[in-house]
Amino acid sequence: MEPLKIVRLRECSQKEREQLLKRSELDVDSVLLRVLKIVSDVRGGGDKALLEYTERFDGVKLSADEIRVSESEFRSACRQLDAATKKAIEGAAEAIRKFHTKQLPRGWVKQLAPGVKAGQLVCPLESVGIYVPGGLARYPSSLLMAAVPARVAGVERIIVCTPPGKDGRIDAAVLVAAKVASVDAVFKAGGAQAIAAMAYGTETVPKVDKIVGPGNVYVVAAKQVVAPNVDIDFAAGPSEVLIIADRSANSRFIAADLLSQAEHDTDAAAVLVTTSEELASKVRELAREMIKENPRWQIALRAFVKHGRIVVVGSADEAIEFANAYAPEHLELMVKQPRRVLRQIKNAGSIFVGGFSPVSAGDLAVGPNHILPTGGAARRRSGLSVLDFIKLPTVQELSKRGLERVAEIAEQLAEVEGLPGHARSIKERLKGG
Repeated sequence: MEPLKIVRLRECSQKEREQLLKRSELDVDSVLLRVLKIVSDVRGGGDKALLEYTERFDGVKLSADEIRVSESEFRSACRQLDAATKKAIEGAAEAIRKFHTKQLPRGWVKQLAPGVKAGQLVCPLESVGIYVPGGLARYPSSLLMAAVPARVAGVERIIVCTPPGKDGRIDAAVLVAAKVASVDAVFKAGGAQAIAAMAYGTETVPKVDKIVGPGNVYVVAAKQVVAPNVDIDFAAGPSEVLIIADRSANSRFIAADLLSQAEHDTDAAAVLVTTSEELASKVRELAREMIKENPRWQIALRAFVKHGRIVVVGSADEAIEFANAYAPEHLELMVKQPRRVLRQIKNAGSIFVGGFSPVSAGDLAVGPNHILPTGGAARRRSGLSVLDFIKLPTVQELSKRGLERVAEIAEQLAEVEGLPGHARSIKERLKGG
C-alpha cells in the first residue's frame, strides 16, 4: 500500500468508511496470561520478583537497595544535563502548572432551602504512582504532564516507576524532570512488574491509590488487571493526529505536522481531511519529500502506509462529521475560520486552532496535558487533568426545620423502596415537634 494514500470519501462504501476510522489497537488479550502471572508474582514476591523481572526484561541486574534512585544519582543527573535542556524542562513545568491550576475546582457549600445546606469538598488523593516509559526512550515531558497536575491537586505522595537503561541508570532528563516536578521518589522498574509494584506495594516500592501514565501493551494490560485494587487513568495507545484543512492552509505546515506524529511509532495515525484536491496532492508530495530528511524515516514511512491517509471531502460539514466520528487524540484546525469549526467539534482529545498551533508546540510547551485518549476514546473521556487527582465528596447539613422540609419526600420514597428503617430514622428526629 502507498504512504498517505488519497481517499475520496464520497466514493467510499460504508465498509471502507468504517475502515478509515480504525487505528492500531493495543491487543491486550494477546499478553493477558503473561501479565496475570507477572502481577501475581510481584504481588506475592515483592522486591525479589520485581528484581527478577527487571533482569529478565530489561537486562539489568539490580540489588534491592538499587531499586530506588539515590540522591547521588539525582545530583549526577543534574550535573550531566546541559543548561538548555534544564531550562526547557523548567519552562514546560511552569506552563503545565499554570494551565492545570486554572482547572482546579473550589469546594462550596450553599443554602439550597431554609435549613438545608449542601455542597462539595475538594480532596486530593493521598498517593499517586506515575509510569514513565523508558529503556531506549526518554520522556521527561510525560513525567511532567502527570506529576505537575498531581502536585497542583495537592497529592501528598507522588512516585515514579520507569525502566532502567542497560547500564542500570535512569535518563538524566527524566530525573531532572522528577526533581522539577517535586516527585517524592523514582524507582527503576518497568513494564507490568512496575504496575504491580505500585498497585500492591513491595518492600521498597510503596502502594499507591492511583496509577497514571502511558506505556506499552504490557503496561496497559497490567493496569486493567490491577484496576479492582487501585484506580487507573486510561489506555493511551499509539499517537494520532487528524487535521481539517481547506485551500487556505499552508501545505508545508500540514506535511510537517503529519510527519511529526508519524515519527512517534509505526502504529501512529496521521490523517488529513480536506475539501481541496490541490492541497491533498501538495501535502502528499511534500510529506514524501520531508520524510527523506527525517532520521526516523523508516518508522514514519511504515506509519504513513498503515494509518496515514488524506481524505478528500465535499464540504466543511462533511469534514467536521468525519472528525467527530474519528474522535482523534489531536485535532488541528487549519481553515480560514477555525473558531467557527471549533464550535462544532464534539470529540477530540486536544484541539489546535490555526496555522501556528502545531501539536508539537502544544504537547511540549503550552501547558494542556498531552496524556490523551486514543483509538476513538475521546468520544467518552478527556485527557489527563488535575481532576484525575482529586475527589469531590459531598456535604449536607440540615437543621430541624430543614429536615421537616424534606421529610415527606424522603419518607415516601423510603416506603416505596421497602426501607421502613430509613423512614423511621427521620420520624424519630421529628417526634414531639
